[in-house]
Amino acid sequence: MAQSHLTDRLPGVPALVAELAERWQLTVGEEYLRGAAGRAYRVTRADGSPAVLKIVHPHRESEQEADALARWAGDGAVRLFRHEGDAILMERAEPGTPLSHLPTGQALDVVVSLLPRLWKDAEGFHTLADEIEIWHEEGDLDGDLLALARELAATQGELVLTSQDLHGDNILAAEREPWLAIDPKPLAAEREFQLAPIVRSGELGHTKRQALYRLDRLCSDLEVDRERARLWTIVQTTAWSEGATLPSHGAVLDWLA
Repeated sequence: MAQSHLTDRLPGVPALVAELAERWQLTVGEEYLRGAAGRAYRVTRADGSPAVLKIVHPHRESEQEADALARWAGDGAVRLFRHEGDAILMERAEPGTPLSHLPTGQALDVVVSLLPRLWKDAEGFHTLADEIEIWHEEGDLDGDLLALARELAATQGELVLTSQDLHGDNILAAEREPWLAIDPKPLAAEREFQLAPIVRSGELGHTKRQALYRLDRLCSDLEVDRERARLWTIVQTTAWSEGATLPSHGAVLDWLA
């Protein structure tokens, strides 16, 4: 995923936020720490309820973010209130403590209970098979790994709504439910693919033992194919390694090889 520092090139965001605040009757508070995929602000709606206003950077991985939130309909994820273009108004997860703050075993208990609820019908979403071809065009997959990815894509089981950036810091403690997913990067893919960002999630422990524990535990508890999950993690981690410049991703590849 080559989105690093893209949000620095959004000079029109303050004006857009001010316009939306007036039209949507929002009181704008502090901005969250800027991420790779957009800029988000704490806001208060006209009825006094807290919310988050996010301006999503235009990128194919994020362009169906609002659609994914709508499909989840608050079931294990933050609720979508409204959206327009690149602007999304959504539920605020408070206190917002990341799942990564829990001990590994407890964090995986949460993931195991949450994922089946997030695996909604995937009709209308970009497919993993198409994403693989884009990864190839962008130079992220080639040779034997590209052939493997294409073979895996052609032999997938049931396609469900997956979020390919669902890691230990994208599940937050909340009041409506104990934990809610945020920031979907949706794809229509088989369940085994969904495990890739969680297995790789350094926020949940960045050692070979911890990564393999996550792989084994998730595959066992969720009854998915371990070998396919392992191979998908290798494929997606390679595609998201920003030209092999992320050492943490390289370590995961070594551990899983």
